[in-house]
Amino acid sequence: MLQSIFDDVKRMNKRQFLYQVLSFGMIVSSALMIWKGLMVVTGSESPIVVVLSGSMEPAFHRGDLLFLTNYKEEPVRVGEIVVFKVEGRDIPIVHRVLKLHEKENGTVKFLTKGDNNSVDDRGLYAPGQLWLTKKDVVGRARGFLPYVGMVTIYMNEYPKFKVSLGRRFYSDQDSKFNRLVIGSLVYSESSALDHAATKAGSCEN
Repeated sequence: MLQSIFDDVKRMNKRQFLYQVLSFGMIVSSALMIWKGLMVVTGSESPIVVVLSGSMEPAFHRGDLLFLTNYKEEPVRVGEIVVFKVEGRDIPIVHRVLKLHEKENGTVKFLTKGDNNSVDDRGLYAPGQLWLTKKDVVGRARGFLPYVGMVTIYMNEYPKFKVSLGRRFYSDQDSKFNRLVIGSLVYSESSALDHAATKAGSCEN
């Protein structure tokens, strides 16, 4: 697919090539603007994430798309589902708050656990870490769409699926312009989904 796109680029004149670059730039800029806008509205650095494992079943399943908020003024509560980062791990984890530990100075620490796990998450935390704090939280689950994120997971685990999806999108187009723009859109969209997929889950549980 990429070779075919490169061949199309070589056959374009300067005006066509510039038009393609501007079109692709608008696609990327629009996606970034939407993402940044969601970050501002939700207060979360990752407002949309994909669950990568079954550790939260039956509440959430592998492939579910979660919508997060992370308003700093909201207290952490026992029973709510949070996405949190752990030092030394690239992929954050989505689990439920199991216990709260509040000190006299007002500092709040909490312990998490996957609904489908038999033990709490202390084995997943950084060495010597027994509790999480609010600074570890990426967001709190406010809603979800079941299995919508499975496309992302398939793209990550089966690269040929990503290529075949791209081919299906652009092979139905008649013109070289649509072929190049749609092909670029598929790859940029899959990259955005890949990024979302790495933002949540507990695939190492």
